Amino acid sequence: MNKGMISVLSALTGAVLGAGIVSKTIKEEKERIKAMSDKHLALFLMMNQWVKAKQEGKNLSEYFKRNGYQKIAVYGMSYAGETLIDELKDTEIDVAYGIDRNADTIYSRLNIFSMEDNLDKVDAIVVTAITFFDEIEEKLSEKVDCPIISLEDVLYEV
Repeated sequence: MNKGMISVLSALTGAVLGAGIVSKTIKEEKERIKAMSDKHLALFLMMNQWVKAKQEGKNLSEYFKRNGYQKIAVYGMSYAGETLIDELKDTEIDVAYGIDRNADTIYSRLNIFSMEDNLDKVDAIVVTAITFFDEIEEKLSEKVDCPIISLEDVLYEV
């Protein structure tokens, strides 16, 4: 084989490998974007249900009182978590603490723990990270002996 033929074959091999890598990267990016899109749609629909409940004059504290949950913890301290804490602020429901995987970077009036910390006893834990509920519930159920509830379920049952 002459040097010219080897150069052409090397270039073609490199191009094919490069195209394969680019294709894989594009596929992974599309999957990441789809997952984020699905997450934000689920959050939008949940928040829309919250608005509907408020328009009907309902407060989420009704759900917790009805189910005998006076002292709760909130998992997920982003927008939905902070909104839940604000809604329950002047009610009979005591939000004892928050839980978040980024506990050390969150500023809140509540104590924020990570799932690895020892968690004080509460009547229930409300998970606001609804798209990851199953995984969070599985991990929390190994640490606590109380109901673990999705905020989405609370909103549809209030």
